[in-house]
Amino acid sequence: MYTRNLAVIAGLVLSLHAGAQTDDRGYLVQVGQKIPAGIVLQLTNDTRVHLDSLRGKVVLLQFTASWCGVCRKEMPYLEKDVWQAYRDKGLLLYGVDRDEPVEVVKKFAKDIKVSYPLALDPGAEIFARFAHKNAGVTRNVLIDREGKIIFLTRLFDEKEFAALLAILAKQF
Repeated sequence: MYTRNLAVIAGLVLSLHAGAQTDDRGYLVQVGQKIPAGIVLQLTNDTRVHLDSLRGKVVLLQFTASWCGVCRKEMPYLEKDVWQAYRDKGLLLYGVDRDEPVEVVKKFAKDIKVSYPLALDPGAEIFARFAHKNAGVTRNVLIDREGKIIFLTRLFDEKEFAALLAILAKQF
């Protein structure tokens, strides 16, 4: 009986692990997991933010790039419905721009008219901690006060965005 139970548990662990590897949206992380440790965001104003130091805060990471049309479509909604609605309540929202120089990222923020901070991600190294490097940007990772992932989005789907807003509202 003990051996059979161990085999069942091992099979479940392997299937969960395999599921993380084959996420059809390209994620390497899953809802319920802690965020990867040791991530430091380098903001366009030269400020460094250690994600590990943000325990106690609700954080939304938005992976983006200036060349991404879907990102450009989503960002005004993030600005209005997320950043403007929750920043005074303690939400931290960081756009993480994939592999572009600081001048391009600053111009991108100005062109799109977003006021939330953007971080640089040379070589997509931060992105690769959350998703396969060859997976597309336009994704959001919502993190609770304990550093646990509570919602993941991919592309800009109105229903998924509404679900993100509903989960976010429950945090405040």
